[in-house]
Amino acid sequence: MERLWSPWRSKYIQSFSEKHEVKEGSCVFCDKLSENDDEKNLIVRRSSKCAIIMNIYPYNSGHVMIVPFAHKGVFEDLTEEEHLDVMSETRLAIQLLRMTSHPDGFNFGANLGRVSGAGIAEHVHFHVVPRWNGDVNFMPVLADAKVISEGLDQTYRKLTEALHSLKG
Repeated sequence: MERLWSPWRSKYIQSFSEKHEVKEGSCVFCDKLSENDDEKNLIVRRSSKCAIIMNIYPYNSGHVMIVPFAHKGVFEDLTEEEHLDVMSETRLAIQLLRMTSHPDGFNFGANLGRVSGAGIAEHVHFHVVPRWNGDVNFMPVLADAKVISEGLDQTYRKLTEALHSLKG
């Protein structure tokens, strides 16, 4: 029997029972952004209106999200400054991922509303997913499993080191 190593799945599984303990009105993004521990929360960078945050349930290695600081569930409610900052930080996230992971392309977008697949519909956020030729294999089709090839801590370290080298 082959074994797939996926230690972050335990956090995902635990989150189902923990969701029942979440305080009414709380938001996972607002909670993370209000804390002063970017490494623990996998926040790669904070700009004036948003942050680049790693997705703890990634589709691929390097899957990050651009999360506005403002708690808004409707895309059109973002201000012009927030829209501009989201796009600027998206450009930076793509640059960092190109430097560290050398993907062949990217998926970029947002799931707006629960029916579109938004897991956290009450706080608009944007996904940047690096893609490589051949990154889709038989596992999702036959085993309903996705193999992530790099740990979150390792990816976080690479991205923050690349960010510091740009500031250099």
